[in-house]
Amino acid sequence: MEHETAASPDRPTPRLLGHGRAPFLVQNPAGRSALLLIGDHAGCEVPADLDDLGLPQAQLRRHIGWDIGVAELGAQLSLALDAVFIAQRVSRLVIDCNRDPARSDAICTVSDGVVVPGNAALSDPARQARVDQIFTPYHQRIADELSRRAARRQPTLLVALHSFTPVMADEPRPWRYGVLHLGASPFSAAVLAGLRQHLGVEAVGDNQPYRMDDTDYTVPHHAVGRGLDYVELEVRQDLLSDAAGVAAAAGLLARVLREAAAGQR
Repeated sequence: MEHETAASPDRPTPRLLGHGRAPFLVQNPAGRSALLLIGDHAGCEVPADLDDLGLPQAQLRRHIGWDIGVAELGAQLSLALDAVFIAQRVSRLVIDCNRDPARSDAICTVSDGVVVPGNAALSDPARQARVDQIFTPYHQRIADELSRRAARRQPTLLVALHSFTPVMADEPRPWRYGVLHLGASPFSAAVLAGLRQHLGVEAVGDNQPYRMDDTDYTVPHHAVGRGLDYVELEVRQDLLSDAAGVAAAAGLLARVLREAAAGQR
């Protein structure tokens, strides 16, 4: 499974997870870069027994189902940077892998006004099954990667890739990119400065359009918890709407990430 190509915004994502398929994919598992790329919401697949959560495919493929464009962006960055890319292939509506599974919103019943029938009145065993089958294997793969890198003394900078809608609640979002962080993060600061150098201050949000806080799980658990530096990147989804846009974003981010990483040595 670790050599499969990430899903693209231009290609349909397979609807169902087959038996024996991991809930995540890994691109370039032998990558030598210090940068470790993560995609918590890269896919929008739903396990067969969940019957698409009672939603049509058109809803699952909206922003509520995944971070549009991140799978292809991560795939291109992985190749450009010789970096490992670990990406969740299951929809965030099944379980949000950037939330502590103990939180009620880890499995939402309503997302951006859309009721999710398959998440209503879940029993404790059904909820735990999603944790065991989807959340835990994904985060264990990240933990295993970090442990292997630590054992061979390979430096690591965690890069969490996300995307955001151009408009939310009828409010346009002017930022092209967002850099999210918890307090001091030299790598995040370097990435923020690099993006602003290329695009201007107003185009790149500092903890905008979201602020990293106690709702986030991946970066605090894997990076902060191990004393590693990191950046959580948000890319506006209209910039990733076609192959040309993905290529342009990947080109810019590869340059900025490479330069920011070099400055941390």
